[in-house]
Amino acid sequence: MKKGMDPNPKGQRFSRRSLLKTVAAVAMIPGFGPFGSFVNVVRRQGPRVVVVGAGAFGGWTALHLLRSGAKVTLLDTWGPGNSRASSGGDTRVIRGTYGPDRIYVEMVARSLALWKENQRLWNRPLYRPIGALWMVGEDDAYEKASLPIMRESGLRFEELDAGEARRRFPQIHFEGVRWAIQEEDAGYLLARQACAAVLEGFLAEGGEYRQSAANPEHDENGKLGRVVLADGSSVSGDQFVFACGPWLGRLFPDVLGDRIRPTRQEVFYFGTPRDHGFSYDSLPVWIDHGDRLFYGIPGSEWRGFKIADDSRGQLFDPTDGERTYSPAALAEAREHMEFRFPGLKGAPLLEARVCQYENSPDSHFILDRHPVLKNVWLVGGGSGHGFKHGPAVGEHVAELVLEKRNPDPIFSLSRFEESKESGKP
Repeated sequence: MKKGMDPNPKGQRFSRRSLLKTVAAVAMIPGFGPFGSFVNVVRRQGPRVVVVGAGAFGGWTALHLLRSGAKVTLLDTWGPGNSRASSGGDTRVIRGTYGPDRIYVEMVARSLALWKENQRLWNRPLYRPIGALWMVGEDDAYEKASLPIMRESGLRFEELDAGEARRRFPQIHFEGVRWAIQEEDAGYLLARQACAAVLEGFLAEGGEYRQSAANPEHDENGKLGRVVLADGSSVSGDQFVFACGPWLGRLFPDVLGDRIRPTRQEVFYFGTPRDHGFSYDSLPVWIDHGDRLFYGIPGSEWRGFKIADDSRGQLFDPTDGERTYSPAALAEAREHMEFRFPGLKGAPLLEARVCQYENSPDSHFILDRHPVLKNVWLVGGGSGHGFKHGPAVGEHVAELVLEKRNPDPIFSLSRFEESKESGKP
């Protein structure tokens, strides 16, 4: 394909044979009978919905809307999982420890089911169930609050005292760790591959995708009529979903302002010894919740031993920001890795990546209707923990757009005004 060419300028076309194969595949999704699948794929009678942004939130939203009978056009400036996107990169952690935030634990459980269902449908493994070890520091209130919610949500785990954790994982130095949670259903996801798989599934089921920047053209009647693309053409719709990651605040500065704040985050991959216990068959995903939160993925699809600091970095321009790692961040990551994993002392740096979080002020998602444009939905605020929730967020937003549910207060825009009135940040 030539550079700049639209990979699907007029939507995907199918032969009768390929259409029948698609219908048969979609029929395997739980809740979809053969007849219902045929109606959804071929005879869409629902609204025309334009989804802007093909990352974890936007791609899954478009797919769920399509499966619910809507006519969906998905747009993205640089493509799903591209290197500027918050959903880019190779891997993301999926885990259920979320403190007292029941809604996120339940969304993890739902997302896990959807990840498994769809990877079976697409015959494309995207979820690596290697487990996750959550190491608990001095203050364990967050972890204690999470355990009963995980249990009620059907997420399997074990509580390990420090001695048992040392016995199971002799590669780890457990100084400062009081106890640990071994999550059996956790693991990691293939991020960029997953975004591509969702797009391919969306196209195979009859969706339309166009790769272009899109700007909303406001309508004075309290609705949005269309988005204007980079080539001057436009796409009209009945409903619009903007899931634009770190760019969401720029598109709607009057509503969001600095409520979406992109921050620079650095990820490092270190080489392991030849004969070692630092790959995914010897270690799970790990999260070290001490004074700061570090996390990592052993092996990480043969890229090396992945480690990252979850602390929010400096404000970052996702479009024009240079993605060269900083020596200070490398030194901090190496120091923590060598303290917690002594066998990796002196390990060579293999790769480094600069990505970004797109943070909301309270780290909760934003999944709500625009306060003025009543056919516009704003979806963002992943805040560094959103990717794993993509399937459940997409399902949630599709139900909002199709008026099958009401916005949840925890994800509403009004919470920011309430915080302002109460004097909270």
